[in-house]
Amino acid sequence: MSWLALIITAALALVAALLWRRQRRLQDELVRLRGALATDVASERLKAAAEERRRLLADLHDDIGAKLLNLVHALERPEQADLVRSVVQDFRDVVSRTNQDACTLLQALGQIREETEARLEAAGSRLDWQQAPDTPDPDLDEAQVLHLFRIAREAVTNALRHGQATRIRMRVRAIARTLVFDVTDDGPGLAAAELTQASGRGTAGMRHRAEALHGSIDWAPGTTGGTKVILQFPLH
Repeated sequence: MSWLALIITAALALVAALLWRRQRRLQDELVRLRGALATDVASERLKAAAEERRRLLADLHDDIGAKLLNLVHALERPEQADLVRSVVQDFRDVVSRTNQDACTLLQALGQIREETEARLEAAGSRLDWQQAPDTPDPDLDEAQVLHLFRIAREAVTNALRHGQATRIRMRVRAIARTLVFDVTDDGPGLAAAELTQASGRGTAGMRHRAEALHGSIDWAPGTTGGTKVILQFPLH
């Protein structure tokens, strides 16, 4: 075989190799584009489903929420009205959970304080809010915010409904990157057996939420009477 034939053969082999590599790249790109297209379609479907869910929840909120608020104004006993307000707030939690943004600890505490003050004022009670000035302000995710809100709300509900509280103290402080949040009422307090077992009255749900925060919750006698709920969970 002449040198010219060898050169032509080598050139053809090189061209064939380059074409094969080019074809492989094109095939890989086609697979990638098909995957991206499928992902985009799936993403659009998820967005559409989420939007429809938000629309349905908003409709439920506007309809059922309005009727519950009308019921609040029709009730004469403050504890009954507060119970309905608690149901309304729980319902709003369910609706807003889809769109709820994470926030910082201090923002969440500020919202808890504002909501509790409004509830106690409507029930003829008052709030004593005590927050350490050096309370840290880490970011909380949506689930943490929800658990903290629901524990605080249930503690207030129990104090009003079962403790006939006229004053509730909420105290916030941090000890070695652990948040200590306690709620104390001025009611008659719980019996020793009730404090030990702490069953019923929504306490099972409160324990579950405390565990979800990787923390703990306990019930104890208040310093000057009443019942104290103590929530502790780590801050990151």
